[in-house]
Parts: sequence; structure tokens; C-alpha cells
Amino acid sequence: MAELPGIERETLEVDVCIVGAGPAGLAAAYKLAELIRAHNESGAEQKLEGISIAVLEKGKEIGSHGISGAVMDPRGISELMPDWIERGCPVESPVTSDAFWFMTEKYKLAAPVMPPPLRNHGNYVVSLGELVRWLAPIVGEMGVDLFPEFAATRVLTDNGRVIGVRTGDKGIDKLGQPKANFEPGVDIKAKMTILAEGPRGTLSKQLAGLFNLYEGKNPQVYSLGVKELWQLPDDRYPAGTVIHTMGYPLDMDTFGGAFIYGMKDRIVDIGLVVGLDYRNPTLDPHDELQRLKLHPDIKKILQGGTMISAGAKAIPEGGYYSMPRLFGDGFMILGDSGGFLNGARLKGIHLAFKSGILAAETAFHALLSGDSSSAQLQEYDALFEASWAREELWSQRNFHQPFENGVLAGLFNAGAGIVTGGRGYGVANKLEGHAGHERMERIKRYYASDDPHPPAKVKYDGAYTFDKVTNVYNGGVIHEENQPAHLLILDTEVCITRCTEEYGNPCFHFCPANVYEPQPTADGRGRVPFLNFTNCFHCKTCDIMDPYQVITWVPPEGGGGPEYKKL
Repeated sequence: MAELPGIERETLEVDVCIVGAGPAGLAAAYKLAELIRAHNESGAEQKLEGISIAVLEKGKEIGSHGISGAVMDPRGISELMPDWIERGCPVESPVTSDAFWFMTEKYKLAAPVMPPPLRNHGNYVVSLGELVRWLAPIVGEMGVDLFPEFAATRVLTDNGRVIGVRTGDKGIDKLGQPKANFEPGVDIKAKMTILAEGPRGTLSKQLAGLFNLYEGKNPQVYSLGVKELWQLPDDRYPAGTVIHTMGYPLDMDTFGGAFIYGMKDRIVDIGLVVGLDYRNPTLDPHDELQRLKLHPDIKKILQGGTMISAGAKAIPEGGYYSMPRLFGDGFMILGDSGGFLNGARLKGIHLAFKSGILAAETAFHALLSGDSSSAQLQEYDALFEASWAREELWSQRNFHQPFENGVLAGLFNAGAGIVTGGRGYGVANKLEGHAGHERMERIKRYYASDDPHPPAKVKYDGAYTFDKVTNVYNGGVIHEENQPAHLLILDTEVCITRCTEEYGNPCFHFCPANVYEPQPTADGRGRVPFLNFTNCFHCKTCDIMDPYQVITWVPPEGGGGPEYKKL
């Protein structure tokens, strides 16, 4: 987001600033407030009076940007709030049935036995957005200050220490000039800054560069989840029904699979997860989801239904060895930003809750000691290493890396890992991984032709299949149009020349929201992306998968973006 220089900014001082009001950030706020309250009521001599906790959320309201599968393991929320069911947490249904299908273009083969990581007995189908909408006022009742429409755009540092964040300016026009409604961003100074921004967090990315948080680690690898909600005319797909698939429409070089979850009120949640380490430079995850819905067995589920909502989100798949250093002077990193996701189970909500609990315990001790240095906050890492969250992630520490060599290699490794406690191919303690964009092949090599012709796109019928703009509309995406684009292309000359020739401009394909639209250059030398930035789902696929890494996603004006319902 553009930031005007030389502007006098208001400073807000708090004790703890949490960026992101998803499950990790809200759990951290709730648990920290609970620990402080219990401590002060215990009769302890040293009170923690007047402690201020602020939670910043870039969405229009808390829950606006909430999107996940989701089948939730209740372990995390049960630890945070044992009476969560009694307090009215809006679950869709306990899981009532599980199935796993291997798909070909026309047929399916149901597994006779569920793969252990995908067994969901005791879990719940939920909407992540509804979950955090329910949790937010409970957190507020604990004395936590919640600030929706506050997009944190920059980490504030002083002598190598994080001292807070700056929120984005509002009311800047597309030329970078202040409008009549201009509001400068606020500098929020904090003793501790806790980042719970979700996958590929902007501030987390800044910290990774400033403090080399991935030193000695594998790069984080992501998938993209694209999903839709369908309203069915009858009860053919009961709430709590869970199906996962692999195979069609993806090829055997591409990691991923589909999910179909039954929700309340005859709603079906259908989505496709595509590994953002694919080889094909023209792969289009949105189109692959549309193709999936034309499969006879999927079409049978959706027949007569209406697509009512859509969205997309990146998923951190790298596993234990792709987690950054989680702490430093004045900061901690939680949830998806910290890689707290089990790719084998396709689950992260329970781990997000747990990371928030551990960060809160660390922050509480730091407040008591008056010390938020790296030496003090390393307790967060120590607590994680001693926790069930670490045990779970360790057991799948090598799950994703072998999929770089294709689906069969990945499946062999997954099976071997189950019986050897997560060892790579059954023998290696740690398998190396690579950033996903590095695996993308040049278009002529991929198609083995000097004149490549990618396969035709899906023909959208408006009944089962829909174009990207329709899904953007159904995701409730709204941005202020007269503002600078929040997708920064470092060098458009790369787009016109090298990317067109070498990769065929993958951004025209991988973006699920039609943000990048091909436009001829004025001099006729090639094509350059026209940025329909107001379409953006905030999935950050462009930041992740651009082969030259010249695209940077930054937050737009606070309050802009999707307005997800039940996603």
C-alpha cells in the first residue's frame, strides 16, 4: 500500500499488538487476557494492571477474510476454551462419514480403508469465518481491543528490535496523491508484536528478510485452495459427510486433491487444493476446479444446485522443516504465518489455536519479567518443541518434499513415513525442499515444442462451471477503486520480454480472480499484465508462484477485499 512521506502520524502505545484476527491471533489474545485476569485475582503481590492488548484485522470486519476447508480437529479449541460447544460455537456438524476417492476423468475408485491422516472421526465440519465471528466478541469481553479495517503494512524496528507496526494510509488516489478523505496510518508501538497474518504474511515476510528467519530451514511451500459453496435442493449430501479425492483433474506430476464437505441447511462445500510447486506454467487452479465439477460423480452431487459463494486461499504445506524461526527481539510468529499446518491431514485450525496459546503463555511471562527480548521470547519455541503440536508436525516432517518428484514418489514416502515416524522414504530424518516457483518449467520445455499450444480452457456453462469474475462476485470482493494497486510489479519489462517468451505469463493462469489480464504493449513488443486489483481474493498466489519473484503483494486499504460468508 502506498505511504506518503513526511506525514505526521498518530502513535498508539500498547503492551501487546497482535496482527491478524484469525484463530491464532484471537487465541493468543483470549489466552493472554485470561492469564492476566487469573493472575491478578490470585492474590499475587505483583499485579499486571492496565495491560493493553490490541488485535488488528485488515478485513472490513472480523471474519470477512476467514476461509478454510474446513474440518476442524477440536483439540486446539478445547484446550483454549473447554466449554466451546456449550458457549455456542457455530459448528456445521460433527463428521458423520469419511471417504477417499481416486479419480479418473470418468470414474472413481473408493478406498476400502481410509488413509490414517484423513480419518476424521471426532472432528467437526466448520466455517472458519463463522468460527472467528463467534470468537471475536468473546475476546472483546476479556478487555481486548479489536480493530477491524486496520491493515498493518510495515514492521517498526529500532536497533534490531521490533517495536510495533505501522498501519496503511487511507484516502490515497491511484496516482499516489492524498484525497479529501485522507487518513494517515497509525504507528502502533508495543512491547511485543505478535504476527498471526495467515499464509505469506506481509510483515512476517519483512521480518524473514530482516532477521534471516529461514536460515538453515527449507523454504516454505504452499498450495492454493479454491472453493465454492453450493446450495442443494434436497438432502442428498447430509451435513457431516466428508470426501477427499486425488487424481483427476490434476496430473501425476502435480500435488493436490479435492474435498467435498456437507454443511447445514443443504449446503455443500467443494474445493480443490493445488500444490504451488507445479511444473506446468499454464496450469489454472480455478479452471481445474471447474473441470472437477463436470466429473459424473461430482456432477451428481451438485445437480440442481446453485453456487452461492466462492473464494481462494494459500495454504502453507512445507511442514516442520519449513517453519521459520518463530521469535526474536520483540516479536513472535503464529499460525499459518509460522507454518503451523499439517499437510498430510490438510488441517491447521487446531495448530493455529495451539500456537496462540503458547505465544500467550510466553507473552504473559515476558510481561511479568518486564523483558521481551529474544532471550525471553525463545520460551515460545521451547514450549512449542515440548508440545503435542510439535509432535504432530514432526510425525509429518517429510510429507511434502517428495511430491517434488511426482505423486507416486509422494505417496510412497507418505506410506513409509506412517510406519517410520515420519522419516523420508522411511530412512532420512530430513529431506531437503525447494521453493515452489523454482519447479515451474519453461513453456517450450514443458510442452516439448517450439510452438506450444496449451489445452483449451474450460467452457463455462453458468450452471456447473463459472468464470473467474463470477466467483469474485460470489466472494463479495470489494476494494476502493481509486487507490494505488496493492500488487507491486518490480519490473514490468520482465513481463513483456522474458516471462512472455520463457513461461507464457503464468500470472494470466494461476490467479483465481482474473487480476492479471493480458494487454498488448503500446509499442506492440508483447503483452503486459493489466491489473484488475479490485478483483483480488488476497490469496497471494502471485507473490508465491511468480517465476521471477518480481511481484509483491501488500495490503490494500483496510476494509478492502473479500466479504466471505460461511467459507
